Amino acid sequence: MKSDPLNDAMSTIKNAEERGKDECTIRPASRLIGHVLKVMAENGYIRQFELVDDGKGGLFRVVLAKRINNCGVVKPRHSVGRREIELFESRYLPAQDFGLLIMTTTNGVMSQFRAKELGVGGKLLAYVY
Repeated sequence: MKSDPLNDAMSTIKNAEERGKDECTIRPASRLIGHVLKVMAENGYIRQFELVDDGKGGLFRVVLAKRINNCGVVKPRHSVGRREIELFESRYLPAQDFGLLIMTTTNGVMSQFRAKELGVGGKLLAYVY
């Protein structure tokens, strides 16, 4: 039994990147994983992804861009105010303006850059660089 599907998805992507694969399959599919993959695709960390209905839980087919050095989830999911984003960037990312924090806000799932632009805080979900 899988206890954290988002963690499993990020581990699958990381392992496929380390092995030099062109694509990977993430199952089961969920809306949250879909939103995280969308943010990763918008920022160029993956090329594209598609939802495939297999009659069970569904799955995502992800085409990798070979740009990921490390990715993972943030546990526990910290609440972050709009003024505290830089603190968590320094904690989870290796350098300033290198990498991406993915967070959920009242405006949806987005990167920390978009959250700063909108001036909103939220909860941290994942990081990728």
